[in-house]
Amino acid sequence: MRARITSIVWLVAVCGAGLAAGANDDLITPAMEDGSPAAGRRVRQVAAEYAGTNVHHALYLPVDWKPGGRYPVIVEYTGNKFPPSHSTGQVKDANLGYGISGGEGFIWVVMPCVAVGGQKNAVTWWGDRQATVDYCKTNLPRVCAEFGGDLENLFICGFSRGAIAASYIGLADDEIASFWKGMFTHDHFDGERQWNYPDSDRESALQRLARLRGRPVLVSSTRASAIRDNYLIDHLDLAAFTFLDVPTKQLFAIPEGPYLHPHMDLWMHRESRYRQQARQWLQLALQ
Repeated sequence: MRARITSIVWLVAVCGAGLAAGANDDLITPAMEDGSPAAGRRVRQVAAEYAGTNVHHALYLPVDWKPGGRYPVIVEYTGNKFPPSHSTGQVKDANLGYGISGGEGFIWVVMPCVAVGGQKNAVTWWGDRQATVDYCKTNLPRVCAEFGGDLENLFICGFSRGAIAASYIGLADDEIASFWKGMFTHDHFDGERQWNYPDSDRESALQRLARLRGRPVLVSSTRASAIRDNYLIDHLDLAAFTFLDVPTKQLFAIPEGPYLHPHMDLWMHRESRYRQQARQWLQLALQ
């Protein structure tokens, strides 16, 4: 791994919505389809170990992708199935990684939570947690080897369940934790509250977060500063934290088109100063 970034905590405190574009200029996530990967295309892939099952991940190659190139990689986990915001829990409906990259410069992989029994993806919580961890450990290096992913520039991200997964899955052990250059999360954070699954308590979460060893973390949320003040304030030495409060109710006239609930992963599809800050964070983390 390259030298880890250990910059001091940076709190983004910006007032107002900062809109620079309207709904007609919003990004649209490419639909997942069957077929061969290609620049600008998002495809469904089934790992060899899961042939004949419905366990799969989604792979997007950026519009500027070329064979033989080398590209940083964004790995994403989706939110739970949550009908009020049209979150389906399915890999085909993830949006956050596409929003922060704009479809350029980064390979984007949406990893599954493998259901117990190994026959399908879990759309709520973790399924078989160890199988989910192992799936990423096995398939992320494969994707990078085949499509030019830069193993020194891997980022993990997620929305809601996926925000927790960035740590609960992505920092589950030292091996998988060593993959990441940094992480970014939106709405929820591992250890922020206790859930009805094993090791969701704060002490266990902090042990996972310690595996970051000072690497950069962007915590975005409608209440990011509350996550900082009520939870992480005494643990800021674990990572180079950035906190970004995103006022989705100001950015969108909810319900508006696909934007149905303030708890959503689509906020970076609309131009705003908050998206600019998130993209700036990502570029700085690449250095």
